[in-house]
Amino acid sequence: MLRGAAVIVLLMLNLCLWGVLVLAVALLKLIFVRTRLRRPILKLMARLAEGWVGSNNRIFDLLLPTAWDIRGVDGIQYDGHYLIVANHISWVDIFVLFRAFHGEAAFIRFFLKHELFWVPIIGQACWALDFPFMKRYSPEYLEKHPEKKGEDLRTTRRSCRRYRGIPVAILNFLEGTRFSLEKQADQGSPYRFLLRPRIGGISFVFASLGEQLDSFFDVTLAYPGHEVRFLQFISGKVERVTVIARRVDVPPEFCSPEVTEAGPVRERFKGWIEELWREKDALLGKLLAP
Repeated sequence: MLRGAAVIVLLMLNLCLWGVLVLAVALLKLIFVRTRLRRPILKLMARLAEGWVGSNNRIFDLLLPTAWDIRGVDGIQYDGHYLIVANHISWVDIFVLFRAFHGEAAFIRFFLKHELFWVPIIGQACWALDFPFMKRYSPEYLEKHPEKKGEDLRTTRRSCRRYRGIPVAILNFLEGTRFSLEKQADQGSPYRFLLRPRIGGISFVFASLGEQLDSFFDVTLAYPGHEVRFLQFISGKVERVTVIARRVDVPPEFCSPEVTEAGPVRERFKGWIEELWREKDALLGKLLAP
């Protein structure tokens, strides 16, 4: 408990330090939003955010006994454009992926629920860094407001346009939510360790940035021997974290607008993603074996 409390305090202080710096620079972004200075300002904010990641890593190394097994992220160019997909197990995944790609790729952006904008410092800093915030509507709401259908996909498209002029790594948890046995049963998922992948958001990333992407990474996260919760992690109870990244060649046809529309290209894209997920499921079977 003492270890966990110390980690929490240091993480919060670290967040306040770097978050306030990001927000201070974000004021310049608002002033120069439609000028050539916008991109240099955004790059500066990303560098500050990377300072936050680096400090988090030092806190974990200082206070936690966790062993880090990270493979497959070498040879990346910092000024490139990368798309990363990963399975989703815990809130710890965010810290793990930041660590895995820190110093290799540019600062990672990922999709956030719109409600997280109101979380002090975190939400506003993510907004300033051009994280895409997604609104999710209930089926009942969409029946009354059909104009809101596809809003999340339009947000994805707008975000991708902003990323064209800056180095970026875009993270997408294809399952859309954290894994649990209950969700797995509700979905009737055909995988042992995964939920069904969703292709809507990632298809728009490929259509918008496909030709500019330097690499596509399929990342498998595993915490052997643990059902990971954040409190377990910061208390030092997670002995090992495994991250295995692999570059995957993307068929050129998936970088066209047809991948976002009903038709044979989208069906082939769906089958391609499902094959990646079957391979990931088999790999997790080996990593999590007693």
